[in-house]
Amino acid sequence: MSKITAAITGVQGYLPDYILTNEELSTFVDTSDEWIMTRTGIKERRIMKDGPSSDMAVGAVKGLLEKTNTKPEDVELVILATVTPDYPFPSTANVLCDKLGMKNAWGYDLIAACSGFIYALSTGAQFIETGRYKKVVVVGVDKMSSIIDYEDRTTCVIFGDGAGAVMLEPNEEGLGVQDFILRSDGSGREYLVQPAGGSLNPASAETVEKRMHFVRQEGKQVFKFAVTNMAEVSAEIMEKNNLTSESVDWLVPHQANLRIIDATAKRMGLPREKVMINIEKYGNTTAGTLPLCLWDYEKQLKKGDTLILSAFGGGFTWGAVYLKWAYNS
Repeated sequence: MSKITAAITGVQGYLPDYILTNEELSTFVDTSDEWIMTRTGIKERRIMKDGPSSDMAVGAVKGLLEKTNTKPEDVELVILATVTPDYPFPSTANVLCDKLGMKNAWGYDLIAACSGFIYALSTGAQFIETGRYKKVVVVGVDKMSSIIDYEDRTTCVIFGDGAGAVMLEPNEEGLGVQDFILRSDGSGREYLVQPAGGSLNPASAETVEKRMHFVRQEGKQVFKFAVTNMAEVSAEIMEKNNLTSESVDWLVPHQANLRIIDATAKRMGLPREKVMINIEKYGNTTAGTLPLCLWDYEKQLKKGDTLILSAFGGGFTWGAVYLKWAYNS
């Protein structure tokens, strides 16, 4: 019997309708289109005016089930990566299952900031490879606008809202997830953090007054760590699997900053035409960036294509996934 691998058999995204442009941002925070584009490569981002993260996840997963001809009751497991859950508990994965009638699935949320999707994808793959499950849904969703201070230029220009989801199913052709390398370093929490709302700093009048429920970032430190670690782990997974720049068809990088993306591609020896980029349209949707990239580029992907997914997130978390695409659109 052939070795079972976990293959992506479908991908779907969801984006809110409202578009927040750099020009509009510059009307209420000290910035400009030129300043944002030069430093990040972001032109606009989507903002969800009403509703929670689970509503975006519903939009993505509902489309995914339709695309893959999957009945809600046939889904066995849902792993949902997010840092903006509907509630501290119950998990947004559970809420999603209820909203879509996935009554036979169990699920949980996974918190790894911008690396959330690759952490969740790697985890979901294990359940397929063991033969335990045949249909696993992996979701990356974040409503970053709910934790962003729109008076803070260092963060509000970067983040947007969005969701993406993939279906994982068994494959015996050698396609799907081949390998992954995941890393973390908790000392990085001081540089990129939401200070309040957890057990360290529970919500109080003081934490609200001090605006501690919003994301805080030391941009220079995060940029330095991200450039180094995202590039190195991407090169490491290539070396580990004897991949060359010629044998890699696509880099699927976390969409945090165009300069970080370019540095990663350069370290891997890849030209820009092999790099998935949509940061100018959506900004950084945290756990949503990688599946949204796959969704945007799905029609360009061919069965057997070699992909490297790479991310770096707050915490710090980072890693890379090597997979072979399993279908033609």
